Amino acid sequence: MASTKYIFVTGGVTSSLGKGIISASLAKLLQARGFSVTIQKFDPYLNVDPGTLNPYEHGECFVTDDGAETDLDLGHYERFLNIPTSQNNNVTTGRIYHNVISRERAGDFLGKTVQIIPHITDEIKRNFCLMGETGKYDIIITEIGGCVGDIESLPFIEAVRQFRWDVEPEDTCVIHLTLVPYLRSAGELKTKPTQHSVRSLSEAGVQPDILVCRTEHPLPLDIRKKMALFCNVHINSVIESIDAETIYDVPLLMRKEKLDERVMSKLRLESRQEPDIDSWKDFLGRLKNPTEEVTIGLIGKYTELRDSYKSIAESFVHAGAQNECKVNIRWIQSEKLQDLESLSLLEDLDGILVAPGFGERGIQGKINAVRYARENKVPFFGICLGMQCAVVEFAQNVLGLKDAASREMDPNTPHPVIDLMEDQKKVTQMGGTMRLGTYPCELKEGSKAYDVYGKKLISERHRHRYEFNNQYLDQFEAAGMLPVGINPESGLVEIIELADHPWFLGAQYHPELKSTVLNPHPLFARFVHAAIQHTKHKNVVPVRS
Repeated sequence: MASTKYIFVTGGVTSSLGKGIISASLAKLLQARGFSVTIQKFDPYLNVDPGTLNPYEHGECFVTDDGAETDLDLGHYERFLNIPTSQNNNVTTGRIYHNVISRERAGDFLGKTVQIIPHITDEIKRNFCLMGETGKYDIIITEIGGCVGDIESLPFIEAVRQFRWDVEPEDTCVIHLTLVPYLRSAGELKTKPTQHSVRSLSEAGVQPDILVCRTEHPLPLDIRKKMALFCNVHINSVIESIDAETIYDVPLLMRKEKLDERVMSKLRLESRQEPDIDSWKDFLGRLKNPTEEVTIGLIGKYTELRDSYKSIAESFVHAGAQNECKVNIRWIQSEKLQDLESLSLLEDLDGILVAPGFGERGIQGKINAVRYARENKVPFFGICLGMQCAVVEFAQNVLGLKDAASREMDPNTPHPVIDLMEDQKKVTQMGGTMRLGTYPCELKEGSKAYDVYGKKLISERHRHRYEFNNQYLDQFEAAGMLPVGINPESGLVEIIELADHPWFLGAQYHPELKSTVLNPHPLFARFVHAAIQHTKHKNVVPVRS
């Protein structure tokens, strides 16, 4: 019997059904039963990683502690399981082919013709097992990206088929996520898409053990029986996944459907403890019963696709629950703030967050939003490019350096208050070459940031090429913009804050990447608290004498 069990999650009918959420929810339930669990995502696209993809193409790029640029589903894995992921948790077709071709160039195949089978599928299977071989995990959940039937997914499905032959039957389980649509005109749920999807999977040699059915309406017993009969699964293994109010309801819904019990039965596992999900229920209780309400403006370039800022949005959910506050996010396209007249869009906000991004499109709108927050004492939080915009705005409008800019936006600026990092100046390749992963930061005692973290030395995740230009440091400090977080090794400014503002803080790193359900990020939690205080203050009606 293998020391590690392997669960594969495939999807059919359509994309965006929520394989990542189902995988994370199942992992949470198994973790609650005492098992050590991790999740990995295999993506079928040819990019080596999503680092060079436009956010409109693939949503946000999630960065791990070890500096890997990965799929956004890894953010869900971390937020649900409260454990960090790594480069090994996300593998793409591009990386698989890169590894195989590199070995071919090195002569490792001894003159053999390199083919999809066995060389590509062997490399996929090798990657299936990498995390299991560490001995740290009882269960590895592997999410196969894309849809069954997509041509690019075929090598992964074939690798799953082969893998199931390589191990004992009780050591693997295949969960197939599918859609059961409701036809309003007919007034009924339709099972045919699921039947066709399972048929495609079976034709590839993989028979699912469990069906998880996304649906807008409850699945009656006769529908479940029909799918069990035509899809060749036990009726108890037809799992309803009805649309939920929040993704954080899904673990409890899956527990009600006994998904974890069906998986343990297939894998011949005994629960190590009574499921411990009290803290999860406490979180949901605070999330759904807020005593306060605020509206935060998220100023960004990619607001039309909200997955571009997925980790930020979820961080507000975590911070809101901690503060027993409903956080309404107003998604504002920064290009709509290009002139001062348009700033009326910000007038009723309780807080302003200027989001990360790259390139000059919409940059003036971000700078204008920073100025509005600074001058009107609205709580402000800038992340990465948002922090850099705060520096540029302050230089232009407080220091009087009218032509100040980031060299990313204006290579010829006479005042590059944000400049290219020294070790980036000789970089020519784009993929995987930024300052990536976790770096230390030392906080100044007495600062807001120190008060938030409660300690002097922290570590946070980065993804950037440009930095605060320390040649201007003295001017900024003298005028009241304080560098309160410094990298102790390089001297880079990681955090700035304003001395004469209720809450104005910018971070060069990405705090949203470390926020989880059980450990909301303290900067988001305190920012939401500042927004609550702001809304209370602005709603106070002066007493007339």
